Amino acid sequence: MRRTTFTIIIVCLNAGKKLKDTFESVRKQTFCDYEVLIKDGGSTDGSVDRILREEEELAHSPTAPCLRVIKRKDRGIYDAMNQAVKEAEGEYILFLNCGDKLADGQVLKKTGDIIKKVDGRGIYYGDIYSEKTRTSVAAPREITGFTCYRNIPCHQACFYHRSLFENGGFETDYRIRADYDHFLRCFYREGAAPLYCGFTVASYEGGGYSESKENRKRDQEEHRLITKTYMTGRALFLYRGAMLLTLAPLRRHLAESPVLAGLYQGIKRMLYKKGAE
Repeated sequence: MRRTTFTIIIVCLNAGKKLKDTFESVRKQTFCDYEVLIKDGGSTDGSVDRILREEEELAHSPTAPCLRVIKRKDRGIYDAMNQAVKEAEGEYILFLNCGDKLADGQVLKKTGDIIKKVDGRGIYYGDIYSEKTRTSVAAPREITGFTCYRNIPCHQACFYHRSLFENGGFETDYRIRADYDHFLRCFYREGAAPLYCGFTVASYEGGGYSESKENRKRDQEEHRLITKTYMTGRALFLYRGAMLLTLAPLRRHLAESPVLAGLYQGIKRMLYKKGAE
C-alpha cells in the first residue's frame, strides 16, 4: 500500500493564533500528497477547535489537506512529538513548532522532486529564516563530524524518513536538545546520509524555551552529554580546539544580533559554497 509522501507534525498547547499561522503556511502548499497531524496536549483556548471547524467547512475542496488531531496529555514537547510519530502515515516527517511557517507554497513540491531523483531514506534539509534576526540562516552544505558538534540544521528544516524513528524517537530525558540527540543518532548509528536541498524550508520564530538565559546552562550540559555519547575523546578534543580558534562565542553573538546577523550569514553562506566548515 502506497504511503502519503509527507506528514507535517505540529505540536501545540494553547497556542492561539500561532497554530493557525503555522497551519495556514502548510495549507498553501501546491503539492497535495501530505497530511497534517496536530498533537494537542490539552488546549483550552479553542485554537484547535477553530482549525477543525474551518477545515470541516472546506472539506470538499480539492486542495484541502488531510488533517488529523490527536488530543492526548503528554510530558512535554518531545514526548508529544514521539506520540505523533507513532500516528504518522507519511513516508517523510517534518516537525513545525507553533509560530513556525513553511517558507512558501512550493516547499513540499521542491522537496518531493528531490526525493524522487535521489530516492534516499535519510534526512533532507535546507536553510531557515530567523524571524528574530530577520535574516536567512545558511545551513551547512555537507554534514561532517565537526558539523554535528557545531551546527546541525534546525529540526524545522529537516524532513526525516520514517524508518529513522523505528529504533526509537526523541530521548525525553533531554529537555532542550532531544532533537539534536536524535539527529546525531541518525547520522552516527542509523547511517543516515543528510542531503542539502538548496532552499529555505521554514521560517523559524525563535525566542523559545531553549533560548532563555536560564536554560543556556542546561543547553550546554546536554550538548556535552550528547556529544560524549556519539563522538570519540580525540574528536571532541579537536572540535573544541577548533571552536576556540574560530572564536565561537563571538560568532554566536553575531548570529544572534538583529543588526549584524545578515552580514554574518552572508559570509557564512559564501564560505559554505567554497567548501569551508
